[in-house]
Amino acid sequence: MEYCWEKDGFFLRSARSEEAEAYYTENFSPLDAETARLTGSKMLFTREEIITYFRRFENHENGYLFLLHDPSGKIIGESVINEIDREIMCANFRIAMFRADFRGRGLGTWVTKCTRDFAFEVLMLHRLELNVFSFNPRAQRVYEKAGFRVEGIRRDAVRDGDAYADDILMALLGGEWRTLSPAADF
Repeated sequence: MEYCWEKDGFFLRSARSEEAEAYYTENFSPLDAETARLTGSKMLFTREEIITYFRRFENHENGYLFLLHDPSGKIIGESVINEIDREIMCANFRIAMFRADFRGRGLGTWVTKCTRDFAFEVLMLHRLELNVFSFNPRAQRVYEKAGFRVEGIRRDAVRDGDAYADDILMALLGGEWRTLSPAADF
């Protein structure tokens, strides 16, 4: 089943098989340096690495990959629900904006809300968790606005250039999500 959300000409949609090549060529050859830094990823991936990763989500057994498209249809970001534990109904969430010119425009907030709601409404999860680095306070604010709470901090667990930084664990429980007020919902 395909899921799709639209806002101001942008749309977030379940990844389609035919988008695998564009997903790679438009965003991963190479990955934007700031995207790599904020996600803790490397900048260079082979085509095979990305296509294999993309194909993992085709049957939703390994999770859900949603692609964010600009009004022209170009893939500019993603959100992912992965590491789903169907016994205890918890999963991991992550998001990436591939292009700097689309950061700081509220798209990450909107994508986080859509993905969060999907996790609790459709997947009926009990818990959704994520990690965010301490050098990405903008993302942490987005997650807090979406109802995620800090649960723990792995101090000096990652590198940011020559400095160490913290890895912050945040989570949202289904019961907390159900009580979010519409005013707090962006």
